[in-house]
Amino acid sequence: MIMTTSIAYIGCGYVADLYNASLGNGAGEITVRGVYDKNTERCEAFAKHYGLNTYPDLQSVLDDPEVDIVVNLTNPKHHYAISMEALKAGKHVYSEKPLALKLEQAQELVRFSEVQGLHIVCAPSSVLGEAAQTLMRAVRNKTMGEPRLVYAEVDDGLIHRIGMEGWKSPTDVPWPCTDELETGCTLEHSGYVLSWLVAMFGPARRVVSYAKLCITDRGEHTPQNYTTPDFSCACVEFDSGIVARISNSIVAPHDHRFRVFCDDGHIELEEAWDFESPVYAVPVPDTRLKRQLEKRLGWTGRKLIKPARTRNISSAKQGYHLDFMIGVQDMAAAIKSGTSPRLGGEFSLHITEVSLAIQHPDLYGTDYRVQSSAPAVAPMDWAS
Repeated sequence: MIMTTSIAYIGCGYVADLYNASLGNGAGEITVRGVYDKNTERCEAFAKHYGLNTYPDLQSVLDDPEVDIVVNLTNPKHHYAISMEALKAGKHVYSEKPLALKLEQAQELVRFSEVQGLHIVCAPSSVLGEAAQTLMRAVRNKTMGEPRLVYAEVDDGLIHRIGMEGWKSPTDVPWPCTDELETGCTLEHSGYVLSWLVAMFGPARRVVSYAKLCITDRGEHTPQNYTTPDFSCACVEFDSGIVARISNSIVAPHDHRFRVFCDDGHIELEEAWDFESPVYAVPVPDTRLKRQLEKRLGWTGRKLIKPARTRNISSAKQGYHLDFMIGVQDMAAAIKSGTSPRLGGEFSLHITEVSLAIQHPDLYGTDYRVQSSAPAVAPMDWAS
């Protein structure tokens, strides 16, 4: 008999559908106790669509002794307040990214959770997925030799030109255009690649960043007094000495490649937001002819690396092929076993700090020394 962990969603917006669509991937290990959103109509529509119970208010969620984990899916500006209330009520917290909009708030959440003997984890958790685990195993095994440099791209193109205002969830909730623009693509998305990098190469120590708002008018959903950068490029140095160049934008064309350059070639995948993205080993051209074939015809000689695991993943049709629940599942397993989640508070704080430093060189300086650290992230049991 599988012992289930009970969770409650706070926030029934666009991202809540992405989470609930992944619920079945946990083989019944997690059950949704109920949902709450301050928008009553949206809350009831979500609950009805998925056959879930609703709470009349936030306090009712926090007072429910059956809720083990509060899954904070509110807008970023509410993350800190909601997570803190949940921790004060004795609940473990899994928060959507970012952990908080200010470093001091993120630090306070993690420190308070430690004092209370609780866990707080922040998305994204794609580092626990099949594509990332396959790539990281290849790096650990030095499949292409010693790693030297990483290029990680998180460019999403001109989203305001491809109908972002029409993106809706299965429960008819629009994608929060204004909030996304105001929060910033770097703070929203750099964690996807930073978490992989920290898991592979240890904590980030130095961030050299440039960021700018390139397009000030993105139509009717442009935030008031819009100043958040829509482009950033950073060089991040890690404990191991590895340097990664990370780009984030909603200006350059869609590009989610992740490449680790090594002595004998490189390891690559084309879509970091796809748990089933194939991972390849690409050798260095060892003859002049191969070099010419690569330059003129695009020949690479790349070979598929055997996936660490294959499985059928349930995910929302309107999103990328991501298992949004995998981080919640890892957290639930840790709580049951009395251990720490792979992406626990210190790790989540570290990713938040580095993301903030990349997006805001105006606040943190163009050459920033990272304050926090992060514990080692153990490979998934099936990928060791």
